Amino acid sequence: MRRRKGLRFLYTAADNAVFFAEKTDGSLAQTERLFFFFVKIVFFFAFRWYNSRIILIRRNKMNGLTKFGYRVFQKSMWVAMWFLPWHQNKGTLSGAGSIKQLPKWIKEKEGCTSALIVTDGGLYKLGIADPIKEAFEKEGMKAVIYHDVVPNPTITNIEDGLRIYKENNCDVIIALGGGSPMDCAKGIGARVMLPKKSVPQLKGVLKVTLGKPFGKLPPLVAIPTTSGTGSEATLAAVISNPDTHEKYPINDPKIIPRYIVMDPELTIGLPPHITSTTGMDALTHAVEGYIGGENTAQTKKDSVEAVQLIHKYLKEAYDHGDNLEARNKMQYASFIAGRAFTRSYVGYVHAIAHTLGGHYGVPHGLANAVILPYVLEAYGKSAHKKLARLADCIGIQGKDDAEKANAFIQWIRDMNSSMNIPDKIRAKDGSQLIKEEDLADCITKALHEANPLYPCPQIWDRKEVEAIFRKIM
Repeated sequence: MRRRKGLRFLYTAADNAVFFAEKTDGSLAQTERLFFFFVKIVFFFAFRWYNSRIILIRRNKMNGLTKFGYRVFQKSMWVAMWFLPWHQNKGTLSGAGSIKQLPKWIKEKEGCTSALIVTDGGLYKLGIADPIKEAFEKEGMKAVIYHDVVPNPTITNIEDGLRIYKENNCDVIIALGGGSPMDCAKGIGARVMLPKKSVPQLKGVLKVTLGKPFGKLPPLVAIPTTSGTGSEATLAAVISNPDTHEKYPINDPKIIPRYIVMDPELTIGLPPHITSTTGMDALTHAVEGYIGGENTAQTKKDSVEAVQLIHKYLKEAYDHGDNLEARNKMQYASFIAGRAFTRSYVGYVHAIAHTLGGHYGVPHGLANAVILPYVLEAYGKSAHKKLARLADCIGIQGKDDAEKANAFIQWIRDMNSSMNIPDKIRAKDGSQLIKEEDLADCITKALHEANPLYPCPQIWDRKEVEAIFRKIM
């Protein structure tokens, strides 16, 4: 019975691969069909190991065969990524005052006449969206603002935004803000294209690409107001359901924003602690993207350039918030770091940070900044060569790769210290935040996220992840 179920799964997976390729490319040669069949066979065996990971995590076991299975899964994903229909951004506006150029620019590129501006209540109250709306109207275009997006945007946010989009005959979506407005805007765009699909039905991988479209995917313009999340370059949107306390990840290349506007004037008012932690978030994206095992020539280039820009401009933006050049360079660093990790993935830093965010509400950028040096140090020799290359790119010297890598890690610690970022995760009153009784669950969730998906320099088990938690407690 098990064998029959396994074979049925295998053949279904192979058929789905052929369907996907025909849908994206239009046709398939016989050799391509055989190739997809081979890839799916590899996936099949990789998922057999994948499905047993929770048992292994809970039993504190991870043998060599399991680790080999994880690496097979990761390499299979790396191969499959080359066949995804990547929709990278088609244009960028950059520089002080560039939001005023947006209406004419997008009208010329897409022929748009009516825009939905998606933002959150805080930015709306500050009047950040008003100049954009006025610029559209001055160009003879219509613009309407949806400003009720909450942190971790909800299904209701998407449905309300979709209703306003339809009521005003909009044909372009403008995402203004950090990760939450961008995630909401991505979800609205997906629902415009697939109006017969509910948000829960879009969760997972490639549900937008493989869905039967009943509408046209509207162009999405991302206008980041922080420099760190990288959401303006990623294929992910995380939507929450407050009724079930679940989060729905929508992962699809089609929802990558088509256009980016990087106006440094929007980030001048950021408090220093937001500037520092979002900047270190971007650094974490670049570093984890670079040292992982699923790089391409482009992701390496993006990661290196992002590290160089952050090295040069983050502290300047922190010390002198009105420096437009530093602000603009940090926006670009965030963008290319996001572009890198959306293709090459992240690692255990993010897995642990996400767990801390879910359990204790620790801001994501802060968690990444604190955790990053500990994880890099724990990787040891397995990460030295790549960390040494990053050290080279910012002028850090050493007699060998190990010395350069350790000096690079020390630079991260020095950056944190210079911007008043602590070396532990603590409550606001300085007391211990991470509870001993929560530790087992936190470790399980972090491992569940990271293994086998993230192609880290090492594959960790409970012991290694627990060691990191205890260092930051």
